[in-house]
Amino acid sequence: MGLQLEEKENTETNETPWKGIAKLGFAPAFKSAGEAPPPPSPPHLQAGRTRSEWPRLWWQRESLTAVGSASIGRAPGARVSVAALPADGAARALPKADRMTRSSQPDVARSRLCRSPFLSIKFFVFCHGLLQLSQLLVSGYLKSSISTIERRYGLSSQTSGLLASFNEVGNTLLIVFVSYLGSRVHRPRLIGCGALLVSLAGFLMALPHFLTGPYEYDHSVANPAPQSCPLVTSGTLSNTTDLCQPGAPRAGANLSDASCPPHGSRENHEVLLVMFVAQALLGIGGVPIQPFGISYIDDFASERNSPLYLGILFSLTVVGPGVAFMLGSAMLRFYVDIDKVSSAEVQLTNKDPRWVGAWWLGFLVAASLVALCALPYFFFPREMPKEVVRGKDRGSKKREDMLSQLRLRSQHTESLSLMEFIRRFPVVLLRNLRHPVYLLVVLAQVNISAMVAGLATFMGKFLERQFSLTASLANMVIGAVNIPGAMVGIVVGGAILKRFQMSLRQCSALCVLGMLLCLLTAFPLLFLGCPTQKVAGVTHWDSSGLGHHAMACNARCRCPERGFNPVCGSDGVEYTSPCSAGCSSVALRPDGSVLNYTGCSCVGAPGAARPGPCGTGCSHLFVPFVVLSCLAGILASTSHTPSFMLILRSIQPEDKSFAVGIQFMLLRVLAWMPGPVLYGSAIDTSCVLWERRCERRAACRYYDNTLFRHRYLGLQFFFEVGAFLCFGAVYLILRKQEREASQAAQTKAEPEKEKLAGKSTKSPESKV
Repeated sequence: MGLQLEEKENTETNETPWKGIAKLGFAPAFKSAGEAPPPPSPPHLQAGRTRSEWPRLWWQRESLTAVGSASIGRAPGARVSVAALPADGAARALPKADRMTRSSQPDVARSRLCRSPFLSIKFFVFCHGLLQLSQLLVSGYLKSSISTIERRYGLSSQTSGLLASFNEVGNTLLIVFVSYLGSRVHRPRLIGCGALLVSLAGFLMALPHFLTGPYEYDHSVANPAPQSCPLVTSGTLSNTTDLCQPGAPRAGANLSDASCPPHGSRENHEVLLVMFVAQALLGIGGVPIQPFGISYIDDFASERNSPLYLGILFSLTVVGPGVAFMLGSAMLRFYVDIDKVSSAEVQLTNKDPRWVGAWWLGFLVAASLVALCALPYFFFPREMPKEVVRGKDRGSKKREDMLSQLRLRSQHTESLSLMEFIRRFPVVLLRNLRHPVYLLVVLAQVNISAMVAGLATFMGKFLERQFSLTASLANMVIGAVNIPGAMVGIVVGGAILKRFQMSLRQCSALCVLGMLLCLLTAFPLLFLGCPTQKVAGVTHWDSSGLGHHAMACNARCRCPERGFNPVCGSDGVEYTSPCSAGCSSVALRPDGSVLNYTGCSCVGAPGAARPGPCGTGCSHLFVPFVVLSCLAGILASTSHTPSFMLILRSIQPEDKSFAVGIQFMLLRVLAWMPGPVLYGSAIDTSCVLWERRCERRAACRYYDNTLFRHRYLGLQFFFEVGAFLCFGAVYLILRKQEREASQAAQTKAEPEKEKLAGKSTKSPESKV
């Protein structure tokens, strides 16, 4: 019959098993001592039944009893609760009239509630996984388009690094109170409100594109374009106007007026203000999403499935940034003003250094996804039925006892008032910071997080400048290679930890080994890169030794100092514009794009130049660099899980929730907030030519590649060394503690050994 019976009491109706069987019209086959059922009604007097039906009901009773006994391993005739029978099995044992009589309105309402997806913890996990993924799309997408935003609005790397880390400010200010609120609030609704704030932040990040005018990528226009030239618009200025014009006056003053309108400086401040406000809202909105989601799942998921659900959510936190970089790779292929100008008017390609992709489009996509994912949270209840899993293993009782103890501790924490919580927090903070293992492991994680902050924020820009890649390709490499590599390292570290059941000292040894191998792999990266390209007047000078735009070969051209339209001469030297190369004519393709420039007085024979930069010319080093950087990321990530186990096992059980909260707060304050700013400042020191906008320093146009590589990767190497030293100190402390514990155990065992030895010498049987 396919029936599966469970031995349980009918807790919903508080009825004993024989009463449930009596409802079927027959007495139980077995009853415990002292339990006397009321005499059942004669079968022929029961409603809707005849004498001929009673043998059939009796046979069903006996068969159900036998099947139930076999299914739970009991002897035939043992008591089995019919309340545990499946609904269809019970229905088949009843005539239609009794089934209708037995059904009631509460049962119908309960069945409807059970069918509601908002009472299922699995559906909550599904919704929360989508929400975390979309939230990470918003926060990670900024890092994938940071170099494009710099170029569009003339930002330095220090400013963009501050912008990228500003979301941690709002997050850090409120994250402490999350541990206090606990289950005092309606967690799903608060998660939904936070998600709506994240969505609003994403839309605000895209708002500057609609507040500002079209992107003007060529500011070197000295005179109006001739009538024979293609149509010139405010957003796509023709290359043919940037030629050597000996008779024309110098365009410096006019250029300053044209490139810096009266509202230009105010517009730039408004853009930065909107973006910083959006980042602050992004941090505030993200505060309740992960902590409340994890606690909600842990409260209402079964003890067997809770680790699986939490593992899914933690894996999405690693996958999310990778998806964000892939989204950036797709969106930056489109021109920034795709909604303002037609594709025919755009004369740039994505390989041109002046190209700006549609950075704002990804924010609209990610923010829309967050808004959709936020809607279900307003329909989840404050509390839902606890998930029940059939076939619990033998260790379920032990796990339930442990979890009940943890819940009692959390309930004790939640019973504290706000003033008591604030008064207790510094005490717990100081107690944990005085613990040497906890402090050193947190400092090691701070170093690793600072390294990751630099990788996530500026790795794309580094690949663009170092290997002459497009922004789209650089993001694809990071999203498809580096981030999955880090995920593999985390999984490998956890698998090793589980396979060998490591002690605390062994966990620290694994962390030391992983960081040592990471250092050995990352060190060659300092020397694996491209040299600085030859740029006339910037990194390469002729015999005159004059500066930028002041070479003797182009002195008659009176080139504007702010012109930026790179061309590559036939001699392998790059020039900032055709005018600086002394080019006097241009050849166009049938579609109006530039084929090449001719008559270039600064370029050796034949005096021609092609549009675009010359590039670094070391593409053969790109693949080895990516392989080594990915391998270094895998090795460094193996210490992720062991380091968390060191924290959880080295502190007092009642301080675990506080200690983990303090850990994440320190990671934000010491790594994620200052890290991008520190990397941006180091990158800015390697700039050799700055763009000028409205008499202010804007984005960097050329870097010293060797200096860029040494300072960017050298800073990462410095943090890796710091993490290695902290883990090494943890290993030495734990080894010393183990030795002291073993010596104490030996000292305690010596008197017992001497006592046993004394007894053995007196025994005649011990003699040979």
